[in-house]
Amino acid sequence: MSGRPVKRSLTLKGHRTSVSLEDEFWQAFRAIAKEKDQPINALAAEIDVTRDPEVGLASAIRVFILNWYRS
Repeated sequence: MSGRPVKRSLTLKGHRTSVSLEDEFWQAFRAIAKEKDQPINALAAEIDVTRDPEVGLASAIRVFILNWYRS
């Protein structure tokens, strides 16, 4: 585990945005999207629409992943 964030691009509402997550979070995020039978961009868009505007997208994704595996 490196712990260093990896920046990747996502498309939300037709616009490209960069998100930095540790590789382990990217792996978990992809696994959840696959389990939900959704593209990763669609899952990110769902998280983006429901997050508090004061919370960054990367943080919202990390919390989503944590809550997914807690339930």
